[in-house]
Formats: sequence, C-alpha cells, structure tokens
Amino acid sequence: MKNIKQNHDARPARFGKPRLLILGCGDVGLRLLPLLKPHFRVFAVTSQPARCAELRAAGAVPLVADLDQPATLARLARLAKIVVHLAPPQSAGEKDRRTRNLAAILPERTTLVYISTTGVYGDCGGALIDETRLLSPHNARAKRRVDAEQVLRHWARRRTGNLAILRVPGIYAPERLPLERLQKATPALVATDDVYTNHIHADDLARIVVAAIFRASPLRIYHASDDSQLKMADYFDLVAKAFVLPPPPRLPRAELAQRVSPMLLSFMSESRRLQNLRIKSELGVRLRYPDVQTALPVMAAASLVVSQE
Repeated sequence: MKNIKQNHDARPARFGKPRLLILGCGDVGLRLLPLLKPHFRVFAVTSQPARCAELRAAGAVPLVADLDQPATLARLARLAKIVVHLAPPQSAGEKDRRTRNLAAILPERTTLVYISTTGVYGDCGGALIDETRLLSPHNARAKRRVDAEQVLRHWARRRTGNLAILRVPGIYAPERLPLERLQKATPALVATDDVYTNHIHADDLARIVVAAIFRASPLRIYHASDDSQLKMADYFDLVAKAFVLPPPPRLPRAELAQRVSPMLLSFMSESRRLQNLRIKSELGVRLRYPDVQTALPVMAAASLVVSQE
C-alpha cells in the first residue's frame, strides 16, 4: 500500500500526512478511523456539535457542517484531496440533495469513495449479478441512491475526479443484528416466497473502503459484499441459533404483508445474489468474515463473554 499511497500525496514529506475527509462518520466511519490514521490526517464532518468530543477521541479532527445547508460546506471545498462519502441521502424525494450539495464544492482531481446500496438494482428474481447489471430502483430510497451515483459520475468526468462507488448490501455487526426482531417474533417468509439477501460485516466494509482509497480504478463500481448465499429467513434462523433465540415464524407473503410495515415489506420484496470478484481481484480484499456462518459464532461467543463480565 505504501507505493500506492504516494500516488495520492505528491506533497513533500515535510508537510506531513495527506488530509482525508469523512462525511457521515457513524458506525462504519468510526471503524474506519483506526485504519486511516496511520496514513492520513483525518477530518470528520458532523452536523451535531455534541459529537465533536467523540470524533476527537477516536482520532479525527471534527468539523461541524451540514450537507442540507450548502452555506456550511464552503470551508470543506479544498480541505482534503481524498473524500469518503458515507452520508445517506435525505429521507424524502427522488433526488439526493445532500450529494448534489457536496458535488458542487468538490475541487478537481479529488479521490472520492462513495458508499451506495445494492438496492439500486431492484428485484432481480434471485439472479446472481455483477456490477454491470442494469439499474432498476423500485422505491424512492433506491432512486435517491441512483441519483447520487449519477451526480458523482458526472462530477468525476467533468472535474477529472477519481471516483469509486461501493454498492453495499445489509451491514451487520454485534450491534446491528436482528435480535430485537427475533425477540418480538416478527414473522419471516416461507421458503417458497422468500428472497435472497446479501451481507457484509461492518469491519470488512471499513477494510474495503480503505482498499478502494488506495487501489480502485477511476469510475469503477464494486460490490462490497461477502460470500454468503442466503435467503432472508435462513439468515434470521442462523442468528437465532447463534444467540439461542426462537426462530421467527414463517408466513406466506400475502399474510405477512398484513403483519409488517411497508418499509420492512419492501426489503422482503427484492431478491438478488451478488458477485464480489472485483473487490478480491482488483482491490486485493481478503474478507475477515467471508460469510455470515463464519461470523455469527464468533460474535455470539464475544457477546457471552461481555455478558459475564
């Protein structure tokens, strides 16, 4: 990585580490910081002044700005030549106004890694797909992500930016498991109606982001996904078994639609399986948790240790 790092930092060593800016420094951003600090001086944007102490303690220089307020972004314009965009779109509409506001202030020749979603593909009927699959977003949430990708691709072509897009499926981690859902006995689909779902451990996602900073080809899209080939209810069953909880009841789709929220139903209406060859062959990623079956016993054992302390 050291040789590749030099491509991002043409300044003499006396100026210190190159600067990197994170927008949307939540759970994944905090996992990124220990990986980035050896290479960069990291600035983290938050819209909440109360989070500055947390970000500073994690090793970042906190900056208060708001992607919903363009006037607050001017100080970011030339702060760093490497940007990691983790911030989600706003919660309504089909255009990602936040990404549009960011693209308006990004200078030329910036390296940008954008975290998108595999929801941009819509329902693929369980097909195994790669990054060349045509986009077919089925809801406003996914349409906002498509808009963000298009805005950033236009910016990259116009301003000679080095853009990598990571399309991310369901992120899991010890704090991001469906334990409450299982405890409430929220139903899942019967096997004949069930959909394929895709996963990535939050720690592996952080490592993929770092690999993309150093190794991604310009204007390249990558599936930031593990090797799991699971239907959704089977995933819930694995979590239930690992954490000694009852498996969810299974219902036909028509009956389940009367029992869950429209948003949850939308997640249970799209089926696809993701090829992840690019992150391995082009980014050199070796997944720490190659599939859910590998990760869950480790997570359950760690949870047991914590509960006994």
